[in-house]
Amino acid sequence: MALIDIHLPKTIAKALRLPESSPRRQQLKVLKKLLKKARFTEFGQHYRFDEILMSKHPGKKFQQLVPTHDYNGIYKAWWHKTLEGKTDVCWPGKIKYYALSSGTSESSSKYIPITEDLLKGNRLVMVKQLFSLRSYEGISYSSLGKGWLMLGGSTQLQKGQGYYAGDLSGITAKKVPFWFTPFYKPGKKIAKMTDWNDKIDEIVEQAPRWDISFVVGVPAWIQMCMEKIIERYNLNTIHDIWPNLSFFVHGGVSFEPYKKGFEKLLAKPLTYIETYLASEGFLAYQDRQYAKGMHLSINDHIFFEFVPFDDENFDSEGHMVANPKSYMIHEVEMGKDYAILISTSAGAWRYLIGDTVRFVDLERNEIIITGRTKHFLSLVGEHLSVDNMNRALQIASEELNVSIPEFTVAGVPHGTFFAHHWYVASDDHVDAELLKQKIDDHLKVLNDDYAVERRSALKEVYLDVLPEAQFMDFMRLKGKVGGQHKFPRVLKGKMLEDWQKFLKTGSI
Repeated sequence: MALIDIHLPKTIAKALRLPESSPRRQQLKVLKKLLKKARFTEFGQHYRFDEILMSKHPGKKFQQLVPTHDYNGIYKAWWHKTLEGKTDVCWPGKIKYYALSSGTSESSSKYIPITEDLLKGNRLVMVKQLFSLRSYEGISYSSLGKGWLMLGGSTQLQKGQGYYAGDLSGITAKKVPFWFTPFYKPGKKIAKMTDWNDKIDEIVEQAPRWDISFVVGVPAWIQMCMEKIIERYNLNTIHDIWPNLSFFVHGGVSFEPYKKGFEKLLAKPLTYIETYLASEGFLAYQDRQYAKGMHLSINDHIFFEFVPFDDENFDSEGHMVANPKSYMIHEVEMGKDYAILISTSAGAWRYLIGDTVRFVDLERNEIIITGRTKHFLSLVGEHLSVDNMNRALQIASEELNVSIPEFTVAGVPHGTFFAHHWYVASDDHVDAELLKQKIDDHLKVLNDDYAVERRSALKEVYLDVLPEAQFMDFMRLKGKVGGQHKFPRVLKGKMLEDWQKFLKTGSI
Protein backbone atom coordinates (compact mmCIF):
# COMPACT_ATOMS: atom_id res chain seq x y z
CA MET A 1 0.00 0.00 0.00
CA ALA A 2 1.44 3.39 -0.96
CA LEU A 3 1.56 5.87 1.86
CA ILE A 4 0.29 8.60 -0.44
CA ASP A 5 -2.96 6.65 -0.99
CA ILE A 6 -3.92 6.43 2.67
CA HIS A 7 -7.40 7.77 3.48
CA LEU A 8 -6.86 10.38 6.15
CA PRO A 9 -9.30 11.40 8.87
CA LYS A 10 -11.77 13.99 7.61
CA THR A 11 -10.45 16.68 9.98
CA ILE A 12 -6.96 16.37 8.54
CA ALA A 13 -8.23 16.16 4.97
CA LYS A 14 -10.27 19.31 5.51
CA ALA A 15 -7.26 21.13 6.89
CA LEU A 16 -5.21 20.14 3.87
CA ARG A 17 -7.78 21.88 1.65
CA LEU A 18 -7.66 25.21 3.48
CA PRO A 19 -8.40 28.02 1.04
CA GLU A 20 -5.56 30.35 0.19
CA SER A 21 -5.71 33.77 1.82
CA SER A 22 -3.26 36.46 2.72
CA PRO A 23 -0.46 35.48 5.13
CA ARG A 24 -1.64 38.18 7.54
CA ARG A 25 -5.18 36.80 7.58
CA GLN A 26 -3.98 33.23 8.05
CA GLN A 27 -1.74 34.23 10.93
CA LEU A 28 -4.43 36.28 12.67
CA LYS A 29 -6.77 33.30 12.39
CA VAL A 30 -4.14 31.12 14.08
CA LEU A 31 -3.58 33.73 16.80
CA LYS A 32 -7.29 34.01 17.56
CA LYS A 33 -7.60 30.23 17.74
CA LEU A 34 -4.72 30.06 20.23
CA LEU A 35 -6.09 32.95 22.32
CA LYS A 36 -9.58 31.46 22.47
CA LYS A 37 -8.25 28.11 23.60
CA ALA A 38 -6.04 29.62 26.31
CA ARG A 39 -8.12 32.58 27.49
CA PHE A 40 -9.20 30.90 30.76
CA THR A 41 -5.69 29.79 31.68
CA GLU A 42 -3.73 31.64 34.35
CA PHE A 43 -1.56 33.20 31.65
CA GLY A 44 -4.57 34.15 29.52
CA GLN A 45 -6.33 35.83 32.40
CA HIS A 46 -3.19 37.68 33.51
CA TYR A 47 -2.53 39.10 30.05
CA ARG A 48 -6.20 39.80 29.20
CA PHE A 49 -6.67 37.49 26.24
CA ASP A 50 -10.39 38.37 26.12
CA GLU A 51 -9.49 42.02 25.61
CA ILE A 52 -7.10 41.07 22.80
CA LEU A 53 -9.79 38.97 21.11
CA MET A 54 -12.25 41.88 21.16
CA SER A 55 -9.74 44.30 19.72
CA LYS A 56 -10.04 45.52 16.12
CA HIS A 57 -6.33 44.82 15.74
CA PRO A 58 -5.65 41.67 17.78
CA GLY A 59 -2.13 41.25 16.45
CA LYS A 60 -1.00 44.69 17.61
CA LYS A 61 -2.94 44.41 20.88
CA PHE A 62 -1.29 41.05 21.54
CA GLN A 63 2.14 42.63 21.08
CA GLN A 64 1.19 45.50 23.42
CA LEU A 65 -0.18 43.41 26.30
CA VAL A 66 1.96 40.26 26.23
CA PRO A 67 5.72 40.55 26.87
CA THR A 68 8.36 38.59 24.99
CA HIS A 69 10.01 35.64 26.73
CA ASP A 70 13.15 33.60 26.46
CA TYR A 71 13.23 30.15 28.05
CA ASN A 72 14.55 31.27 31.42
CA GLY A 73 11.99 34.04 31.68
CA ILE A 74 8.90 32.00 30.83
CA TYR A 75 10.09 29.01 32.88
CA LYS A 76 10.72 31.10 35.99
CA ALA A 77 7.40 32.93 35.75
CA TRP A 78 5.09 30.19 34.40
CA TRP A 79 6.32 26.82 33.14
CA HIS A 80 7.82 25.70 36.46
CA LYS A 81 4.26 25.51 37.82
CA THR A 82 3.32 22.88 35.25
CA LEU A 83 6.23 20.68 36.35
CA GLU A 84 4.82 20.92 39.87
CA GLY A 85 1.55 19.47 38.57
CA LYS A 86 -0.51 22.63 38.27
CA THR A 87 -3.09 22.68 35.46
CA ASP A 88 -4.29 25.47 33.17
CA VAL A 89 -1.15 27.54 33.50
CA CYS A 90 -0.25 28.60 29.94
CA TRP A 91 -2.40 26.05 28.09
CA PRO A 92 -5.59 24.25 29.14
CA GLY A 93 -5.17 21.01 31.06
CA LYS A 94 -2.19 19.24 32.53
CA ILE A 95 1.16 19.02 30.75
CA LYS A 96 1.98 15.31 30.51
CA TYR A 97 5.06 15.47 28.28
CA TYR A 98 8.15 17.65 28.12
CA ALA A 99 10.79 17.75 25.42
CA LEU A 100 14.22 17.88 27.03
CA SER A 101 16.31 20.32 25.06
CA SER A 102 19.64 21.89 25.87
CA GLY A 103 20.11 23.34 22.41
CA THR A 104 23.78 23.39 21.46
CA SER A 105 25.17 25.83 23.99
CA GLU A 106 23.33 25.59 27.28
CA SER A 107 24.60 23.14 29.89
CA SER A 108 21.36 22.43 31.76
CA SER A 109 18.31 20.77 30.24
CA LYS A 110 15.30 22.81 29.24
CA TYR A 111 11.82 21.39 29.81
CA ILE A 112 9.69 22.38 26.82
CA PRO A 113 5.95 21.63 27.30
CA ILE A 114 4.45 19.23 24.75
CA THR A 115 0.65 18.98 24.43
CA GLU A 116 -1.67 16.81 22.37
CA ASP A 117 -2.68 19.96 20.47
CA LEU A 118 0.94 20.63 19.54
CA LEU A 119 1.56 17.02 18.46
CA LYS A 120 -1.63 17.08 16.40
CA GLY A 121 -0.46 20.27 14.68
CA ASN A 122 2.98 18.75 14.05
CA ARG A 123 1.39 15.69 12.45
CA LEU A 124 -0.76 17.86 10.24
CA VAL A 125 2.30 19.73 8.98
CA MET A 126 4.06 16.40 8.39
CA VAL A 127 1.13 15.20 6.29
CA LYS A 128 1.14 18.45 4.30
CA GLN A 129 4.82 17.95 3.58
CA LEU A 130 4.16 14.38 2.51
CA PHE A 131 1.44 15.49 0.11
CA SER A 132 3.74 18.12 -1.35
CA LEU A 133 5.86 15.27 -2.76
CA ARG A 134 3.20 14.78 -5.41
CA SER A 135 4.60 17.79 -7.27
CA TYR A 136 8.20 16.52 -7.30
CA GLU A 137 9.68 15.42 -10.61
CA GLY A 138 10.89 11.85 -11.02
CA ILE A 139 9.23 10.61 -7.83
CA SER A 140 8.48 6.89 -7.77
CA TYR A 141 5.17 6.60 -5.96
CA SER A 142 5.93 3.00 -5.04
CA SER A 143 8.81 4.24 -2.89
CA LEU A 144 6.44 6.36 -0.78
CA GLY A 145 4.86 3.24 0.67
CA LYS A 146 8.09 1.59 1.79
CA GLY A 147 10.04 1.93 5.02
CA TRP A 148 10.87 5.21 6.76
CA LEU A 149 13.94 4.95 8.99
CA MET A 150 13.58 7.71 11.58
CA LEU A 151 16.72 8.00 13.67
CA GLY A 152 15.70 9.86 16.80
CA GLY A 153 15.79 9.83 20.57
CA SER A 154 14.56 7.03 22.78
CA THR A 155 10.84 6.51 23.34
CA GLN A 156 11.79 5.26 26.83
CA LEU A 157 11.03 8.56 28.52
CA GLN A 158 12.11 9.79 31.93
CA LYS A 159 9.30 9.65 34.47
CA GLY A 160 8.75 12.66 36.68
CA GLN A 161 6.01 13.40 39.20
CA GLY A 162 3.02 13.15 36.90
CA TYR A 163 4.84 13.70 33.61
CA TYR A 164 7.28 12.16 31.13
CA ALA A 165 10.30 13.87 29.59
CA GLY A 166 12.66 13.08 26.73
CA ASP A 167 13.70 14.01 23.19
CA LEU A 168 10.88 15.37 21.04
CA SER A 169 11.79 12.76 18.43
CA GLY A 170 11.27 10.09 21.10
CA ILE A 171 7.91 11.53 22.19
CA THR A 172 6.82 11.78 18.54
CA ALA A 173 7.89 8.20 17.81
CA LYS A 174 6.12 6.97 20.94
CA LYS A 175 2.89 8.58 19.73
CA VAL A 176 3.24 7.77 16.03
CA PRO A 177 -0.26 7.67 14.40
CA PHE A 178 -1.69 4.21 13.70
CA TRP A 179 -1.79 4.74 9.94
CA PHE A 180 1.99 5.36 9.88
CA THR A 181 2.95 2.33 11.97
CA PRO A 182 3.43 -0.13 9.03
CA PHE A 183 6.05 2.16 7.49
CA TYR A 184 7.87 3.28 10.63
CA LYS A 185 11.35 1.90 11.29
CA PRO A 186 13.24 0.95 13.41
CA GLY A 187 10.00 -0.04 15.16
CA LYS A 188 8.87 0.48 18.72
CA LYS A 189 11.18 -2.08 20.34
CA ILE A 190 14.40 -0.55 18.99
CA ALA A 191 13.08 3.01 19.34
CA LYS A 192 12.65 2.36 23.06
CA MET A 193 16.35 1.62 23.57
CA THR A 194 18.15 4.30 25.59
CA ASP A 195 21.78 3.47 24.78
CA TRP A 196 22.59 5.10 21.46
CA ASN A 197 25.35 2.64 20.52
CA ASP A 198 23.12 -0.35 21.28
CA LYS A 199 20.34 1.20 19.20
CA ILE A 200 22.66 1.70 16.20
CA ASP A 201 23.98 -1.86 16.54
CA GLU A 202 20.43 -3.23 16.49
CA ILE A 203 19.53 -1.10 13.45
CA VAL A 204 22.61 -2.44 11.68
CA GLU A 205 21.55 -5.99 12.61
CA GLN A 206 18.02 -5.50 11.26
CA ALA A 207 18.98 -3.48 8.16
CA PRO A 208 18.86 -6.41 5.66
CA ARG A 209 15.25 -7.16 6.70
CA TRP A 210 13.98 -3.68 5.81
CA ASP A 211 13.13 -2.02 2.51
CA ILE A 212 13.92 1.62 3.28
CA SER A 213 12.97 4.47 0.97
CA PHE A 214 13.18 7.41 3.44
CA VAL A 215 15.82 8.21 6.05
CA VAL A 216 14.97 10.95 8.53
CA GLY A 217 17.33 12.59 11.00
CA VAL A 218 20.32 14.82 11.71
CA PRO A 219 22.92 14.39 8.92
CA ALA A 220 25.87 13.40 11.15
CA TRP A 221 24.02 10.53 12.84
CA ILE A 222 22.35 9.26 9.65
CA GLN A 223 25.73 9.23 7.93
CA MET A 224 27.32 7.34 10.82
CA CYS A 225 24.53 4.75 10.78
CA MET A 226 24.88 4.15 7.04
CA GLU A 227 28.67 3.86 7.32
CA LYS A 228 28.27 1.15 9.96
CA ILE A 229 25.80 -0.78 7.78
CA ILE A 230 28.14 -0.59 4.78
CA GLU A 231 31.09 -1.72 6.89
CA ARG A 232 29.20 -4.55 8.58
CA TYR A 233 27.95 -6.13 5.34
CA ASN A 234 30.99 -5.24 3.22
CA LEU A 235 28.94 -3.17 0.78
CA ASN A 236 30.01 -0.62 -1.80
CA THR A 237 27.11 1.72 -1.05
CA ILE A 238 23.98 1.82 1.09
CA HIS A 239 21.92 1.14 -2.07
CA ASP A 240 23.34 -2.38 -2.15
CA ILE A 241 21.13 -3.17 0.83
CA TRP A 242 18.37 -0.56 0.36
CA PRO A 243 17.95 -0.24 -3.43
CA ASN A 244 14.77 1.83 -3.05
CA LEU A 245 16.34 4.49 -0.83
CA SER A 246 15.26 7.74 -2.50
CA PHE A 247 14.75 10.46 0.12
CA PHE A 248 16.64 12.07 2.95
CA VAL A 249 14.59 14.30 5.25
CA HIS A 250 16.92 16.44 7.33
CA GLY A 251 16.93 19.55 9.46
CA GLY A 252 18.55 21.38 12.33
CA VAL A 253 21.85 22.16 10.60
CA SER A 254 22.99 23.10 7.12
CA PHE A 255 23.36 19.96 5.04
CA GLU A 256 26.02 21.38 2.71
CA PRO A 257 29.06 20.54 4.90
CA TYR A 258 27.94 16.90 5.05
CA LYS A 259 26.88 16.48 1.43
CA LYS A 260 30.22 15.49 -0.11
CA GLY A 261 30.94 12.75 2.44
CA PHE A 262 27.29 11.65 2.52
CA GLU A 263 27.09 11.11 -1.22
CA LYS A 264 30.14 8.81 -1.16
CA LEU A 265 27.83 6.30 0.51
CA LEU A 266 25.26 6.36 -2.32
CA ALA A 267 24.97 4.63 -5.70
CA LYS A 268 22.35 7.07 -6.98
CA PRO A 269 21.20 10.56 -6.04
CA LEU A 270 18.67 11.12 -3.28
CA THR A 271 15.96 13.75 -3.08
CA TYR A 272 16.85 16.00 -0.15
CA ILE A 273 13.97 17.50 1.82
CA GLU A 274 14.69 20.12 4.47
CA THR A 275 12.50 20.53 7.55
CA TYR A 276 12.40 22.90 10.49
CA LEU A 277 11.15 20.80 13.39
CA ALA A 278 12.16 22.19 16.77
CA SER A 279 11.24 21.00 20.25
CA GLU A 280 8.71 23.84 20.34
CA GLY A 281 6.93 22.84 17.13
CA PHE A 282 7.06 22.08 13.40
CA LEU A 283 7.80 25.53 12.02
CA ALA A 284 8.53 25.05 8.31
CA TYR A 285 9.26 22.53 5.58
CA GLN A 286 10.43 22.36 2.00
CA ASP A 287 7.24 21.99 -0.02
CA ARG A 288 8.63 21.99 -3.57
CA GLN A 289 11.58 20.33 -5.18
CA TYR A 290 13.79 23.25 -6.14
CA ALA A 291 12.77 25.69 -3.45
CA LYS A 292 15.31 28.19 -2.18
CA GLY A 293 14.05 27.73 1.36
CA MET A 294 11.36 26.25 3.58
CA HIS A 295 7.70 27.22 3.66
CA LEU A 296 6.56 28.57 7.03
CA SER A 297 3.56 26.74 8.53
CA ILE A 298 1.53 29.91 8.88
CA ASN A 299 -2.01 28.47 8.91
CA ASP A 300 -1.64 25.64 11.40
CA HIS A 301 -0.74 25.88 15.09
CA ILE A 302 1.98 28.52 15.42
CA PHE A 303 1.78 32.33 15.42
CA PHE A 304 5.03 33.91 14.23
CA GLU A 305 6.68 37.23 14.95
CA PHE A 306 10.03 38.41 13.66
CA VAL A 307 12.57 40.54 15.54
CA PRO A 308 15.33 42.15 13.46
CA PHE A 309 18.61 40.59 14.53
CA ASP A 310 20.56 43.78 15.07
CA ASP A 311 22.25 45.85 17.76
CA GLU A 312 18.99 47.61 18.59
CA ASN A 313 17.22 44.39 19.63
CA PHE A 314 20.10 42.17 20.84
CA ASP A 315 23.17 42.76 22.96
CA SER A 316 26.70 41.60 22.15
CA GLU A 317 26.04 38.19 23.75
CA GLY A 318 22.91 37.53 21.73
CA HIS A 319 20.41 38.31 24.50
CA MET A 320 17.20 39.99 23.37
CA VAL A 321 16.36 43.37 24.90
CA ALA A 322 13.25 43.78 27.07
CA ASN A 323 10.94 45.37 24.49
CA PRO A 324 12.24 44.46 21.03
CA LYS A 325 10.71 45.70 17.81
CA SER A 326 8.74 42.79 16.34
CA TYR A 327 6.96 42.33 13.02
CA MET A 328 4.19 40.07 11.79
CA ILE A 329 4.48 37.96 8.65
CA HIS A 330 3.15 40.68 6.31
CA GLU A 331 5.65 43.26 7.62
CA VAL A 332 8.96 41.44 7.02
CA GLU A 333 11.49 42.27 4.30
CA MET A 334 13.68 40.18 2.04
CA GLY A 335 17.34 39.75 2.85
CA LYS A 336 17.20 40.73 6.53
CA ASP A 337 18.02 38.42 9.41
CA TYR A 338 15.26 37.99 11.99
CA ALA A 339 15.03 36.15 15.28
CA ILE A 340 11.77 34.22 15.57
CA LEU A 341 9.17 34.63 18.30
CA ILE A 342 6.51 31.92 18.40
CA SER A 343 3.21 31.45 20.21
CA THR A 344 2.04 27.83 20.14
CA SER A 345 -0.60 25.32 21.14
CA ALA A 346 1.62 24.21 24.01
CA GLY A 347 1.63 27.48 25.92
CA ALA A 348 4.70 29.19 24.51
CA TRP A 349 3.83 32.88 24.21
CA ARG A 350 5.97 35.35 22.26
CA TYR A 351 8.76 32.87 22.90
CA LEU A 352 12.27 33.41 21.52
CA ILE A 353 13.13 30.10 19.92
CA GLY A 354 16.77 31.12 19.43
CA ASP A 355 17.12 30.71 15.66
CA THR A 356 17.68 33.44 13.10
CA VAL A 357 16.11 33.25 9.66
CA ARG A 358 16.06 35.19 6.40
CA PHE A 359 13.18 35.38 3.94
CA VAL A 360 14.17 34.27 0.45
CA ASP A 361 10.67 34.34 -1.09
CA LEU A 362 8.03 36.62 0.44
CA GLU A 363 5.23 35.47 -1.84
CA ARG A 364 5.69 31.84 -0.80
CA ASN A 365 6.69 32.66 2.82
CA GLU A 366 9.94 30.77 2.39
CA ILE A 367 12.86 31.12 4.79
CA ILE A 368 16.35 29.81 5.33
CA ILE A 369 17.90 29.36 8.77
CA THR A 370 20.93 31.62 9.08
CA GLY A 371 22.09 30.72 12.59
CA ARG A 372 21.36 31.14 16.27
CA THR A 373 21.00 34.32 18.27
CA LYS A 374 23.89 33.20 20.49
CA HIS A 375 25.83 31.37 17.76
CA PHE A 376 27.56 34.22 16.00
CA LEU A 377 30.89 35.90 16.41
CA SER A 378 31.13 39.62 16.97
CA LEU A 379 34.16 40.17 19.16
CA VAL A 380 34.98 43.52 17.57
CA GLY A 381 31.97 44.17 15.33
CA GLU A 382 32.62 41.57 12.62
CA HIS A 383 29.03 40.22 12.95
CA LEU A 384 29.94 36.81 11.54
CA SER A 385 26.87 34.58 11.19
CA VAL A 386 26.69 30.81 10.93
CA ASP A 387 25.35 31.29 7.42
CA ASN A 388 28.57 33.16 6.52
CA MET A 389 30.65 30.37 8.05
CA ASN A 390 28.75 27.61 6.26
CA ARG A 391 29.06 29.36 2.92
CA ALA A 392 32.78 30.17 3.20
CA LEU A 393 33.61 26.63 4.30
CA GLN A 394 31.49 25.11 1.54
CA ILE A 395 33.25 27.12 -1.18
CA ALA A 396 36.69 26.40 0.25
CA SER A 397 36.07 22.65 0.62
CA GLU A 398 34.79 22.45 -2.97
CA GLU A 399 37.86 24.28 -4.24
CA LEU A 400 40.15 21.86 -2.37
CA ASN A 401 37.94 18.83 -3.13
CA VAL A 402 37.77 17.72 0.51
CA SER A 403 34.89 16.68 2.74
CA ILE A 404 34.43 18.70 5.95
CA PRO A 405 31.32 17.39 7.73
CA GLU A 406 31.81 19.24 11.04
CA PHE A 407 33.32 22.49 12.20
CA THR A 408 33.21 24.95 15.05
CA VAL A 409 34.68 28.40 15.63
CA ALA A 410 35.74 30.24 18.77
CA GLY A 411 36.75 33.82 19.45
CA VAL A 412 40.07 33.98 21.33
CA PRO A 413 42.43 36.68 22.62
CA HIS A 414 45.38 37.68 20.45
CA GLY A 415 47.65 39.93 22.47
CA THR A 416 45.56 43.01 23.21
CA PHE A 417 43.32 42.20 20.25
CA PHE A 418 41.39 39.13 19.04
CA ALA A 419 41.44 36.16 16.68
CA HIS A 420 39.12 33.45 15.38
CA HIS A 421 40.07 29.82 15.94
CA TRP A 422 38.50 27.31 13.54
CA TYR A 423 38.35 23.58 14.25
CA VAL A 424 37.33 21.52 11.22
CA ALA A 425 36.69 17.80 10.90
CA SER A 426 38.00 15.92 7.89
CA ASP A 427 39.35 12.47 7.26
CA ASP A 428 40.79 13.64 3.92
CA HIS A 429 44.29 15.04 3.49
CA VAL A 430 43.86 18.77 4.10
CA ASP A 431 46.39 21.57 3.83
CA ALA A 432 45.35 23.47 6.95
CA GLU A 433 47.18 26.67 6.03
CA LEU A 434 45.63 26.80 2.56
CA LEU A 435 42.16 26.02 3.90
CA LYS A 436 42.50 28.77 6.52
CA GLN A 437 43.51 31.28 3.87
CA LYS A 438 40.63 30.36 1.58
CA ILE A 439 38.04 30.57 4.37
CA ASP A 440 39.41 33.95 5.45
CA ASP A 441 39.37 35.29 1.89
CA HIS A 442 35.82 34.09 1.24
CA LEU A 443 34.53 35.59 4.49
CA LYS A 444 35.98 38.96 3.49
CA VAL A 445 33.86 38.81 0.33
CA LEU A 446 30.73 37.51 2.08
CA ASN A 447 30.79 39.91 5.03
CA ASP A 448 31.87 43.55 4.75
CA ASP A 449 32.11 43.99 8.54
CA TYR A 450 34.45 41.01 8.74
CA ALA A 451 36.64 42.45 5.98
CA VAL A 452 36.89 45.77 7.83
CA GLU A 453 37.74 44.19 11.18
CA ARG A 454 40.38 41.89 9.65
CA ARG A 455 42.28 45.08 8.85
CA SER A 456 41.99 46.34 12.42
CA ALA A 457 41.15 44.53 15.68
CA LEU A 458 40.61 40.99 14.37
CA LYS A 459 44.29 40.24 13.93
CA GLU A 460 44.52 36.54 13.13
CA VAL A 461 42.75 33.36 12.07
CA TYR A 462 43.84 29.94 13.34
CA LEU A 463 42.66 26.59 11.99
CA ASP A 464 43.12 23.01 13.23
CA VAL A 465 42.10 19.94 11.23
CA LEU A 466 40.84 17.08 13.41
CA PRO A 467 39.43 13.61 12.70
CA GLU A 468 35.63 13.55 12.50
CA ALA A 469 35.59 10.94 15.28
CA GLN A 470 37.07 13.50 17.67
CA PHE A 471 34.00 15.71 17.28
CA MET A 472 31.71 12.73 17.86
CA ASP A 473 33.68 11.65 20.94
CA PHE A 474 33.27 15.09 22.48
CA MET A 475 29.52 14.94 21.92
CA ARG A 476 29.39 11.53 23.61
CA LEU A 477 31.25 12.85 26.64
CA LYS A 478 28.77 15.75 26.83
CA GLY A 479 25.87 13.28 26.73
CA LYS A 480 24.65 14.73 23.41
CA VAL A 481 24.52 11.63 21.24
CA GLY A 482 21.98 10.96 18.50
CA GLY A 483 18.50 12.34 18.20
CA GLN A 484 18.43 16.07 17.51
CA HIS A 485 21.85 16.85 18.99
CA LYS A 486 24.13 18.95 16.78
CA PHE A 487 27.69 20.14 17.27
CA PRO A 488 27.66 23.89 18.08
CA ARG A 489 29.04 26.03 15.26
CA VAL A 490 30.27 28.68 17.70
CA LEU A 491 31.90 27.83 21.02
CA LYS A 492 31.63 30.20 23.96
CA GLY A 493 31.86 30.04 27.74
CA LYS A 494 31.74 26.65 29.46
CA MET A 495 31.37 24.75 26.20
CA LEU A 496 34.58 26.31 24.87
CA GLU A 497 36.39 25.54 28.13
CA ASP A 498 35.27 21.90 27.95
CA TRP A 499 36.32 21.64 24.28
CA GLN A 500 39.78 23.05 24.96
CA LYS A 501 40.22 20.67 27.91
CA PHE A 502 39.02 17.74 25.79
CA LEU A 503 41.56 18.48 23.05
CA LYS A 504 44.38 18.53 25.62
CA THR A 505 43.37 15.60 27.85
CA GLY A 506 40.69 13.58 26.04
CA SER A 507 38.25 14.22 28.87
CA ILE A 508 36.04 16.98 30.21
